[in-house]
This record gives sequence, C-alpha cells and structure tokens, in this order.
Amino acid sequence: MFIEADADVTLDQFGDALKPPFPCFQELLYQPPGSDGITDAPIFLIQVTRLKCGGFILAIRFNHVMVDGVGLIHFTLTVAGIARGAMKEPPFQPVWSRELLFARDPPRVTFNHREYEQLTDSNDAVSTDFEQRSFFFGPTETASIRALLPRDLDQRATTFEVLTSYVWRCRTKALQIPPNEDVRMMCIVDARGKFDPPFPAGFYGSCFAFPAAVTGAGDLCEKPLEYAVQLIQKARGEVSEEYIDSVVDLMASEGRPLFTVVRSCLVLDTTEAGFRNLDFGWGNALYGGMAVAGAGAFPAVNFHVPSQNAKGEEGILVLICLPSQVMKAFAKELDHNMHASEATSLIN
Repeated sequence: MFIEADADVTLDQFGDALKPPFPCFQELLYQPPGSDGITDAPIFLIQVTRLKCGGFILAIRFNHVMVDGVGLIHFTLTVAGIARGAMKEPPFQPVWSRELLFARDPPRVTFNHREYEQLTDSNDAVSTDFEQRSFFFGPTETASIRALLPRDLDQRATTFEVLTSYVWRCRTKALQIPPNEDVRMMCIVDARGKFDPPFPAGFYGSCFAFPAAVTGAGDLCEKPLEYAVQLIQKARGEVSEEYIDSVVDLMASEGRPLFTVVRSCLVLDTTEAGFRNLDFGWGNALYGGMAVAGAGAFPAVNFHVPSQNAKGEEGILVLICLPSQVMKAFAKELDHNMHASEATSLIN
C-alpha cells in the first residue's frame, strides 16, 4: 500500500533535535482499520508526506511475516539508490529460501529458551495509560555510565550492552518490581551470520532471535552494574546456529508460543542499521529510526537509534514506553544514577 500526503508544516516546526514522540504521528503513517493483527495487516505500507519547506517524511510499516529489519533496510537503501541514479539494479538479488529455517525432523529443542517461558503475572494492576519518551545518551552521559564499571569490563563491553543494562536496572527500580520476582531483558540478535555457511546476502525473511537475560529484581537493582552487563553479554553470546535451530524446533513442537511478556523488556539496536543513510536525492535523512517504542500490544520494546542533539553531538536515542505514572520515576532513576557515577569517578 502506497500513500501520498501533504502537510502544511515545515521541518523546523518539528523542533531543533528530531526525536520521538513526533507530533501528529498518526497523520504521518496511516493505519488501515482492522489491521492490528498480523494476518490482517498490510504486507508493506509506505506513506510519503510532503512538507511545505520542500522536505518530506517517509514512514513505513511492514509485516514480519514477509521481512525483518535487515531485509527492510536492504530494500529501502536499494530504492533510494535507484531513485537518485546511483544504481540501476539491486546490489544483490532478493532471496526467498524460507526452507533455510524449517524445523528438523524430528524437532530437537537443545536450549533452555527462557524467553518463551509461559508465566502468570502476579500483579493484578494492569496499566492502560502509557507514555512515550526518548532519552539521549551522548558522549558525556555514556562516559558517566561506563564509570560505574570495572576498567576491564568497560573496555570489553559495547555501548549497546552498557546502555541496555543501565536502562534495564533503572526501569526495574521505577516499576518497583518485588525483589523475589524474576525480570527479563531480551536482546534482538540478527542470526544471518551465525550459520555455516552464512545465509545468502539477499535473504530478507525474519531471521533473528531474542535470547533472554534473566535474574531476580532484587539482584539486578542491588548488585553493581557489571552484574547486569555480564548477564546481557552471556545471553547475546548464546546465539549460534544450533540455538536458532533449537528455536525453530521449539516453534514447531510447541505450537509457535509467544515470548513471555511478564516482567519482560525487549530491546533492538538500530544504530548500525543504516536508516540515516537513506538518500533519495535530497541528502541523508535527518532522522532515521523507529517512530515509537513498543510493538503492537506489547509496549515494553525499547529501540536504540543513532541521533544528534541540539548541540550537534552524536549519540544514541533510547526510545521507551512505560506506564505514565512510572515514566517520571524512571527519568529520575536515569538522572540519579548518572550523577552518582560522576561523584564516584571524582572520588576515585
């Protein structure tokens, strides 16, 4: 589905630093009635909204039945390249080959996939009022968080692992989850390169896993940040060819269970995806990334998006969706812990 629209606004009216939540977002990406579920959603929906300053907003909604984020960026970069005359055909041909992810016969589940544990939420209070915010982590903020880690771990840990661990801990504190309850952080991992031989470059189907780091809320909040970082590193490191085969076999043998949403959070790193490099002839995108946090009926999906603040500093936006009454406490936790780390580094 392709939609053209015109807006009586300029890009400047969206603010100096473009970041979600965007005003009038519902006007920038059409939602067909009755398209909430996977089977009723469009395979691919593109809306181009022309602005009166000469710029435009490209908004995309896609269906994971057809494609994942890697496949999407391959498609959009190719369309952009053809549009500006930089290429005449795709750099590599799209590959269907869904048989690459068929279950084994018989299925063999060889990992303890805690991301699919079926749990009952002991909290009867279900929030229906959620707030969207994005938090910028530039060089100063990231350095403050890294100051909480031992030097050897600081040198080994990626920025994604550090920020994910930090946000996970602050989120858990803000939600006031009982210390004895388990909490999960699931990291989306592209699995294409985990196979031997690797999948064809043009494979655009959904090929990712979300291994879960699991711990008690009390341990997560009370132990040093390095504890959370090591849990995240261990979970991400589990993803291998055998791990993916085990997930596929679990889907086949257990009737395609959903990942657990109880006291869980999911995170996707798009900082290296390339959405900011989209150039249709007008230059690179000023903002390239997710428009909102959350996914469908599950609000607890965070996104890491490359961005620039009003000062021109490069950094990472972390998109968050939380119950409105929790968001203020979460922001305080972020700020408090960063100031605490600055004080610690000064003392040291």
